[in-house]
Amino acid sequence: MSSFHLTQGDTPVLVSMPHAGTHLTPQVEAGLSHRGLSLIDTDWHIPRLYDFLDAQGVGRLQAKYSRYVVDLNRSADDKPLYAGATTGLFPEVDFDGEPLYRAGHAPSKDARDWALDNVWRPYHLALSEELARLRRRFGYAVLFDAHSIRSQVARLFDGQLPDINLGTNDGGSCDATLSDRLESVCAAQSSYSWVVNGRFKGGFITRHYGTPNKDVHAVQLELSQVTYMEEPREGALVDASTTFPYREREAKQVQALLIALVEELLVWRPRREPETIG
Repeated sequence: MSSFHLTQGDTPVLVSMPHAGTHLTPQVEAGLSHRGLSLIDTDWHIPRLYDFLDAQGVGRLQAKYSRYVVDLNRSADDKPLYAGATTGLFPEVDFDGEPLYRAGHAPSKDARDWALDNVWRPYHLALSEELARLRRRFGYAVLFDAHSIRSQVARLFDGQLPDINLGTNDGGSCDATLSDRLESVCAAQSSYSWVVNGRFKGGFITRHYGTPNKDVHAVQLELSQVTYMEEPREGALVDASTTFPYREREAKQVQALLIALVEELLVWRPRREPETIG
């Protein structure tokens, strides 16, 4: 099967969802622990939360495979993105540091090579080609990398995460005027806490594809899952039978803010107006 689903839009904006997939390869599924089979670190319900994109004419690239098969938001050489605790290209522990695999059952090198060639590379080829298409058509492209995470993960950050975590690689992945507009949207509301370039500054996708000098601007949003779903409490026991329910009322409330953020991406224009290519 294809490793991703691409919906092309008719605006300069593309939304990437690299951690929304839940499909597993047979070897990964066979080796995962009971806890690992819960896929607890998935960006749960992200495609549903962003179901307004079609009405806005915004394209999306959505992963089908779980990040436990291969993490699409890590570089192919597995270079660490953050100092301190993190997870890699082929995770063997979850965000809490718990082993994902039963002893001796981690994927083989051949299985990892397959995942790199058949999951990671096709996703990034599609991402780069779609951004190039948008840039040819509009003269520039805007990539919005959509993520979510539990609001409390002691191994990764202290206390409770802000609700909205925007990352621009410390200003390197997009024009400052774009970041300013997104900050203004966050500052204009009081329902959700927010930060820019806090614990999450943008992963490999944001850092690699966000090249403002080449008219591609990238922003990552790490959304606290407590804003829209029933997230597991820290230390809770989870296994393959665990579900992580979507909370319709809360989701609609935070969705209004997401819509406002994407609308800003749509109305924004680069300070240096690029030439479109027919």
